[in-house]
Amino acid sequence: MRRFVQTLVSGCRGLPPVAALALLAILAWRGEASARDLVITSVNQSVGKGEYTASFVLRGKPQTRILRLANPDRIAVDFIDTLSAAAIAPPPDNGLVESIRHGLVSNDRYRFIFRLKRKAFAAIRSEERPDGQVIVLSVQPSDASHEHVAPVEMLGARPDDANSKRNAAKPERQLTIVLDPGHGGIDNGAVSRSGTHEKDINLELAFALRDSLLAKGGVRVVLTREDDTFIPLDERAAVGRRERADLFISIHADSIRQSALRGATVYTLSETASDELSRQVAAAENASDRFAGEDWQQEKPDVVDILLDLTRRETVSFSEHFASSLVEDLAMRDIRLINRPKRSAGFKVLKAPDVPSVLVEFGFLSNRQDEKLLQDDAWRGVVAAATAEAVMNFFGGKQEEDRGRCTPSGECGKSTTTKAIDPPKVD
Repeated sequence: MRRFVQTLVSGCRGLPPVAALALLAILAWRGEASARDLVITSVNQSVGKGEYTASFVLRGKPQTRILRLANPDRIAVDFIDTLSAAAIAPPPDNGLVESIRHGLVSNDRYRFIFRLKRKAFAAIRSEERPDGQVIVLSVQPSDASHEHVAPVEMLGARPDDANSKRNAAKPERQLTIVLDPGHGGIDNGAVSRSGTHEKDINLELAFALRDSLLAKGGVRVVLTREDDTFIPLDERAAVGRRERADLFISIHADSIRQSALRGATVYTLSETASDELSRQVAAAENASDRFAGEDWQQEKPDVVDILLDLTRRETVSFSEHFASSLVEDLAMRDIRLINRPKRSAGFKVLKAPDVPSVLVEFGFLSNRQDEKLLQDDAWRGVVAAATAEAVMNFFGGKQEEDRGRCTPSGECGKSTTTKAIDPPKVD
């Protein structure tokens, strides 16, 4: 262990203290060999003669690809199996690039997104260095001699991989997805006025989603329960850690006092609830542990190790990216969502520090229309297929032309179908 830590520290020499600590945490999470030699150490921006340039200085030589994202127009640059310890400044004054966002979009993919002010041509090139390379992104105004950036251009990849739509739509390795049907056993969860138990709905939704994921191929699916069994919240999260899950999805169908409220919601973990509805939902879900024995009700001591804390931050970042992507995909497939469908609160079941996790409320048993849908096999099949497609698209890096209707915070604009989004007055 000491040798491993020493290796980690030596790999971070020369980086700013905060960046070095963050890099240490991520390397400890993902393993020494997978990331130590693939690090973005700095990003330099320049403007000249109508051209915007961003130069990524790297340790190591990762595969890199460039994508075009529409609505709004953006350029994305992906670095495979790479992490960033670079401070990113706002773009200098220019007529092409408006802003930059960056972060993990999957376990093995770090992405920079450049929002454009106008239609533009973009390309990337590689410049070799003794200890790595520099990837240079150039953005120029579109003209008659330039096409827009190709949907996918990859440096360091085989041509057949770069041009294969089949490979672009599927993950490059087998994924492990853990599905968590909420409640079970003595814990019924929400109960509708007609007597429908949430625990039963959650299990049927989990089975439907499992089948949809397995039909995609390249996926291993694990359920925290496959029958009417009570499992404490900590143990549910522990399943995700033991299985080394790429993604943990907790499945629910709650009840709320406002019977008019209906539609799906995607939640991520946060210390404080994003709103009153999220606080109420989290309180209801966290109350499941009242059925647990004394051993499970005892609070586990928090680990104060800074590496674990920073690892948790990266996991939350990944979860946020997936939650935003899932909201967009569900909206595009006309799955009804509540207003502001991406929310956050302190859900105990999402607290695994190294497993990206989301909690999805697929509807409300307190609403008669939602209850009818949640009991319908055909509807469960539709929403399961849409969720499975969103998972595969996210991990496969597939970008659809009509994405971008919802912002990363979960706010959906006017271009999103009103059939999928509740009016603001509902909640």
